Amino acid sequence: MKKSLLAAILMLVSVITFAQQASTLPRVNVKSLNGTIVTTDSISNGDKPMIVSFWATWCKPCVNELNAISEVYTEWQEKTGVKVVAISIDDARTMNSVKPFVNGKAWPYEVYIDANSDFKRALNITNVPFTLILNGKREIIHQHTSYVPGDELKLLEEVIKLSAKE
Repeated sequence: MKKSLLAAILMLVSVITFAQQASTLPRVNVKSLNGTIVTTDSISNGDKPMIVSFWATWCKPCVNELNAISEVYTEWQEKTGVKVVAISIDDARTMNSVKPFVNGKAWPYEVYIDANSDFKRALNITNVPFTLILNGKREIIHQHTSYVPGDELKLLEEVIKLSAKE
């Protein structure tokens, strides 16, 4: 009985993972740092991979992940053509601090604000940091939540694998 239950759970997780991997980014509106409304389907990297990182100013692991990627981003771009897009989930109370925060960090990414959590909700994200890797067709190929030092290297490995396929 326990083995059957475990097998059923593993199969369900596999199906859910496969279904998530085959999905694309949903179409919702977010704001640029200048306050312009941007539709998420306009966020792309041509036919090259893209990393989409959901973060918040108050989330230390989020900031650590984006700082770590920032240190090697130019090298990643040269090697794979990857583009990083950071989506802040700061709400109405803290969204005004996003632009100065990002400017202070000098992150070389496109940064958008999902103040109403529409994008976050559409992807069923519950915790940040939450990071997605997309292929050139904007299909979600890989995702992970949380961050520990070294996770950025795992992201690069996934992007390199993806770049080799495309």
